[in-house]
Amino acid sequence: MANREDSSTPLPAPAAPPAVPGAPPAAEIANPAALTVEQAARILTAVGGRWTTAETIRRHIQRGAPTASDGRINLVRYMAWLIREMSVGEE
Repeated sequence: MANREDSSTPLPAPAAPPAVPGAPPAAEIANPAALTVEQAARILTAVGGRWTTAETIRRHIQRGAPTASDGRINLVRYMAWLIREMSVGEE
């Protein structure tokens, strides 16, 4: 009896995840490692419970928030920068 490791039979494609009511189609989901300023503002507003504007993010970029060479934002790096900025003010 052959197991999957030595079988030449291809594995079936994984099933698509179930659709979440109200969620955008997969093609419209933003990459959190490469967001535009506007996408970052929308996401942060949606998850943070506070209104975040693109202008606020642009001011942060002028003050040194990290961006890629094309101006896109890695959400994890941006949040780490924000945390460091907040902790500098506490010292």
